[in-house]
Amino acid sequence: MDHFLGKEAALNILAFRFANGLFEPIWNRNFIDHVQIDVPETLSLTGRSGFYEGTGAFKDMVVTHLFQVLAFMAMEPPTSLDSDSISEEKNKVFRSMLPLDPRQVVRGQYQGYRDEDGIAADSETDTFVALRAEIDNWRWAGVPFYLRTGKRLAEGARIISIAFREPPKSMFPTGSGVGLAGPDHLTFDLADASRMSLSFYGKRPGPGMRLDKLSMQFAMQEHDRLGEVLEAYERLIYDAMRGERTLFTTAEGIERLWELSEPLLVDVPPVRPYQQGTWGPNAIHQLIAPRAWRLPFERSWRKPNTQAE
Repeated sequence: MDHFLGKEAALNILAFRFANGLFEPIWNRNFIDHVQIDVPETLSLTGRSGFYEGTGAFKDMVVTHLFQVLAFMAMEPPTSLDSDSISEEKNKVFRSMLPLDPRQVVRGQYQGYRDEDGIAADSETDTFVALRAEIDNWRWAGVPFYLRTGKRLAEGARIISIAFREPPKSMFPTGSGVGLAGPDHLTFDLADASRMSLSFYGKRPGPGMRLDKLSMQFAMQEHDRLGEVLEAYERLIYDAMRGERTLFTTAEGIERLWELSEPLLVDVPPVRPYQQGTWGPNAIHQLIAPRAWRLPFERSWRKPNTQAE
């Protein structure tokens, strides 16, 4: 099972996509430029190095967590919201994915990992991985999915960021600011705050045509039923007791993902060192170029006004 999918914000992806006529028509390669799924962590592997030495970031996080989130993002509308229908659509995504290209994968290891108890001085275990995945179907062909996760990074987060294609801007005068802050983004924060944000350009008040990047945001703390939110593992245990398998992986899906991973497991890229408290090896910027990683955010999330009546 995947505790990432047990979070309220992850389930909100399905509601957001399939219950709103505004977004589902643009949820495809014609309007979306690329997708980022970013799960950096600040914790070290002290006390867990024995387990991690034989596993690494890719096996521990990507196959069982990040690819599952990718399937929720990319799946076609299910015929119903029962577990069999949703699992089938997720598996269709996995069937459509192209095998991973080791040249499109960056593996890293934080400096100091080899000094942990039980770790070999020449260990090649990855504590960080970033990669480009592609889905070869009618909806997503040509849209790259960039995944990143690792230990001892600059901050902890669980972010899905959808970047929309940019429109022509020739009508706007030089110096208007249009395009300077990058494309419009729809962002899902899967952390406990359970937030969503849609960024867009809007006119700055005053004379002339000067634009700023604005955003509409929603946080679960603003909902009057916040007290009913279940912690991720609580939801999964509750679903298991009810025989509800929507948020659980299937044997077919996991086997397909390991099949897609085989090129990477056979031709393993070298690990690159990175300093603790950074965003990983410098090679991640070449991986995503000419685009850029969204984390760290240039603009912070707004905090809900919990004092408002």
